[in-house]
Amino acid sequence: MHSMQARDHLSGEPAPGPCGAFARASSAPLDVRDSAAAPHAWDTAPDTAPRERDTPAPRDVDRDVPGAVEHLLRRLLGERLAEASALDPGFARDLADRTARFTLRGGRRLRPQFVWWALRCAGEPDADRVETALRIGAALELIQTCALVHDDVMDDAPLRRGRPALHAAVTAQYDATASPGRAGPLGVAAAILAGDLALVWADDVVAANTLPPDTDRRVRRLWAAMRTEMVAGQYLDVHGQATASRSASGALRAARLKSALYSVERPLALGAALAGTGPAATEALCAAGRHVGLAFQLRDDLDDVFGDPGRTGKPSGGDLREGKPTLLLAVARARAAETGDRHALGVLDDLVGRADLADAGLDRVRDVFEATGAHAAVEERIGLLLARGLRRLDAARPAPEAHRRLRALMGAVAAPAASAPGTPHPTGAPPGPPHDDARPRSGATGGPAPAPAPVPPAPCASGAGPETTSR
Repeated sequence: MHSMQARDHLSGEPAPGPCGAFARASSAPLDVRDSAAAPHAWDTAPDTAPRERDTPAPRDVDRDVPGAVEHLLRRLLGERLAEASALDPGFARDLADRTARFTLRGGRRLRPQFVWWALRCAGEPDADRVETALRIGAALELIQTCALVHDDVMDDAPLRRGRPALHAAVTAQYDATASPGRAGPLGVAAAILAGDLALVWADDVVAANTLPPDTDRRVRRLWAAMRTEMVAGQYLDVHGQATASRSASGALRAARLKSALYSVERPLALGAALAGTGPAATEALCAAGRHVGLAFQLRDDLDDVFGDPGRTGKPSGGDLREGKPTLLLAVARARAAETGDRHALGVLDDLVGRADLADAGLDRVRDVFEATGAHAAVEERIGLLLARGLRRLDAARPAPEAHRRLRALMGAVAAPAASAPGTPHPTGAPPGPPHDDARPRSGATGGPAPAPAPVPPAPCASGAGPETTSR
């Protein structure tokens, strides 16, 4: 699906793509002063109901969904930057501008693509639905900014997308001028506030939509559920880290809440709600998203250990240094315990959770993941989840072009990023495109990993309930 995205994940700059108007508009520089002094450059008229604005034709959006969303993001963020500059130049420079830049340097715009193609499953949308789908896609990108900026603070991660993390950038900015010992706390506080600001902006974008009452209720219910699920999942993640949890089912539950739901299932449900899709087709889409979303997070867990940092945009082994509970780690421990492999258990006990884990130690942990078969087991699990997801997508009977695009997109999010040098792929699958950041990084035995405990989120739509991942 990366051919549809036409952008470089690491640089954040759009590559020449099929939708030239969006690409040209998206290449404009981001400058708070420009947004305040020359509003015409940003189209900073008040954020109003979708029908009051020019809206691209569906076929134009089809050719470059990420470009269309980024074009809208630049306008929306320009408005917010102008407002921030009027409040205080320092706030605008240190927080608002950094939040906007982080968002515009986003990854593959996966979530907006799932919203769009779920909408297109029902055929040709009218102008209001086109604009609203793009606005929800833009809001999801802001939610992603909130999640990642906060995650980097919790993980004390120095890099994100190959650049200094936001808290690290603010710390460096004030290192020479702040009172002794205060630059670091300022950077942390600034990043927390920047994430909060992104969340506020996301909610503002959704609140400004004008929708029929029934559709509005469905969208708002899904949006509210998604935000709470994200927080719950992230708490389970850090709780598991602090308590050294070794539960495979707990790791899967956290993965589903912190990433799978909001990365794939909820965006599909939002697009279906906008389209007015019926309960049966909506539930099929949601079930597809549930399977593929979990595959997406499991892939991110593997990429953290085996991916090439030049492709993933973050150092290898971050989850291991933080001692995060992942399915990969749970499977390796369970299999080593079953076979009495004290060497493997000793390596995991000694090295996982060490902040100073060096490359040599990381290689030893990788060897354990290979020797116990944990790497291959998680790869197998990803393949099973993807196959189930595609079957459920087929059952939704979407419009042909949307069907084709969603199948390709689902395959892309489950594909491996390029491996670190010398790292094998157990399945022999070729490397995939650079991955979008999955939501914050974060009892298996001999067979495939167990399904997570059921999570009771808000219905996908029209009263349709959740489906367990094992189906």
